[in-house]
Amino acid sequence: MTKVLVAEDNVADRMLLARIVERHGYDVITAVDGLDALSKFASQEPDMVLLDAMMPEMDGFEVARAIKEEAGAKFIPIVFLSSLTDSKWLDECLRSGGDDFLSKPYNAGMLKAKLQALERLRGQQVLLERQRSELARLKNHLVQEQMAAKSVFDKIAHTGKLRGPYLKHLLSPLSVFNGDVLLAAHDPSGDLLVLLGDFTGHGLTAAIGALPLADIFYGMTAKGFAVSEILREANRKLKLVLPGGYFCCATVVRLSFRKKCIEYWNGGLPPGMLRRKDRRDVYWLESRHLPLGILEDAAFRGQTEMVEVEFGDRLVLCTDGVIEAEDHQGQQFTHERFEAAVRDADCERIFETVLEAVRAHTMDELLRDDLTLVEVDVRNLDAAGDESLHKEEINGVPQDWKLTYELGPKSLKVFNPLPMLQHVLMETPQLRSRASEIYTVLAETYANALEHGVMHLDSSLKGSADGFAQYYAQRAKALEHLDGRIRFDFISQLDAKGGTLTIRVTDSGEGFDFKRWMKRRRRTSSGYHGRGIMLLRNICDEVQFKAPGNTVEVKMRWGKADA
Repeated sequence: MTKVLVAEDNVADRMLLARIVERHGYDVITAVDGLDALSKFASQEPDMVLLDAMMPEMDGFEVARAIKEEAGAKFIPIVFLSSLTDSKWLDECLRSGGDDFLSKPYNAGMLKAKLQALERLRGQQVLLERQRSELARLKNHLVQEQMAAKSVFDKIAHTGKLRGPYLKHLLSPLSVFNGDVLLAAHDPSGDLLVLLGDFTGHGLTAAIGALPLADIFYGMTAKGFAVSEILREANRKLKLVLPGGYFCCATVVRLSFRKKCIEYWNGGLPPGMLRRKDRRDVYWLESRHLPLGILEDAAFRGQTEMVEVEFGDRLVLCTDGVIEAEDHQGQQFTHERFEAAVRDADCERIFETVLEAVRAHTMDELLRDDLTLVEVDVRNLDAAGDESLHKEEINGVPQDWKLTYELGPKSLKVFNPLPMLQHVLMETPQLRSRASEIYTVLAETYANALEHGVMHLDSSLKGSADGFAQYYAQRAKALEHLDGRIRFDFISQLDAKGGTLTIRVTDSGEGFDFKRWMKRRRRTSSGYHGRGIMLLRNICDEVQFKAPGNTVEVKMRWGKADA
């Protein structure tokens, strides 16, 4: 039953008013003055208050203010009782917290109507408060779910090498979830792969595509797939799962610290900038492809481009959020400002300088797009040092085995055998501690057999920057008309003291005079070509080219302590 507090200092009026209210079905609480009214309100918690404006000890206006403060967010209707009718009195009633007023002498019908109207209003307020509480509960539940989902999302999407000493990055999302995605990981050879993506839209809708993209990137990178193969699979998957009109602008970069070169693909992002060490000139990583998730698999092109780098060079990538960041007048940061910041910065502070320039331009204006900035420092790193060692017992694993695997021209055109071969070799636990070196050997020997043995490409072209680009243009053309075969032979000998892995790669080409090549290499030590062979000699215990020069055989040995 609804409780009504009647506060009236006149005994006759208080008794009359109490009887009228009781007849209309309300539970009545009476108070003789202002202090008594506050005490009864605190102890019995009435739902409505009939309050005389003029009472001893404390007048009705003070009581009304105290009741409203005590009630807080809870709605307690207050009806003022008085014989006063001037506008000044009515204004004071409203300003002190009154919701209505009733003039003396009391009219039973008018009082009933006011009580019923206020009770309906109170009921609506109670319902509104319940709905507000439910919305707050649902909001808190949604925020908790979003934070939990974001924790899972971040662990899946950012499990790579974003904390490496060679990489600086800023991810600035508009909401809990981010339409921008930054992925980085080492492949088995130690090369660093970085993927910067910008999905259509913002928030959860934009971020949802990052999960399959991250799964493909990390899984295929760890197995040693080529950039073009990773891109093709990512495009196929995003085309399948993303709603119509959604896609992912992306730049993918493979940085080889050992070879000192960058392989890249840009589909729809602002051009990346390769800032040369101690020089202001830059190399542009232009966008030449459509974003991921637009084209069908048959129409997708994953061809990459190559460029030489030197230790100390800096690679700077960004999403549209950087270029389109606006100041208070709506003017964008622009690509020109981005370029100027990169060119003019001290080489050691390029990332910080660009970020400071963006913040100075926007003056902390609200961002309208996700903003991501990345800098990769080309430094002399032994990425293989990140590999964890697997020290496992030799019992229960194959100890002496041979494996031969041969590819014909159709397979060589469309298939990369290295991830599969690496996977097979890593099934032997004692080889896992040498995973990085083994993959590097596979990659170098296969590239040598394919490009020089089967395609007959001239590596001396790579002696200059222009020749470097020309070489890979010829490679792409030769691949279309390829005709030849490559065979892998593996021989493994393991024992309690250690083991030896022999890898022999034979191509169908004419071969070459290795001794003559070595003499020429010693006379002309400059140029990019020939570094692969020198890398093999540094990694392997033995490197032999067998007559007529179309077979290379390497041996890798290790003791028990190395396994």
